Amino acid sequence: MSGKALNTLTQYFTSELSLWGLFISSFFAATLLPGGSEAVLFGVLRAYPETQWSALAVATIGNTLGGMVSFGMGWLLPQTMQPKHVDKLRKFGAPVLLLAWVPLLGDALCVAAGWLRLNWWQAALFMALGKFARYWAVAFAVV
Repeated sequence: MSGKALNTLTQYFTSELSLWGLFISSFFAATLLPGGSEAVLFGVLRAYPETQWSALAVATIGNTLGGMVSFGMGWLLPQTMQPKHVDKLRKFGAPVLLLAWVPLLGDALCVAAGWLRLNWWQAALFMALGKFARYWAVAFAVV
């Protein structure tokens, strides 16, 4: 996107409204719906570089909450079947959710972690750490 097009687009958004959009984008990107929250973070930081740490926090919280929705959906699934890779996931436990940011795999890991009834606060912690690291890399590529 050219600088002129970006300026035209961003004149309608305040930094606060942009952070809300980032939260919504990051939340939905972590559920089973597709989304590109990294691109939204990039745009917010290009338009409002002074919001770097706020944007990182908002994106991480939104994406982690979205991941926890997937975790909750997994928790609700009946445990009547035994998928073949479940023992590996059980062996690694909540730390495997450091990879919850990986497209497609991350969604499956969050659902599987809920289905396995992993400790929810440990799941949220590892999910947040992995997601923050990804957003941090994007943010520092922009600045």
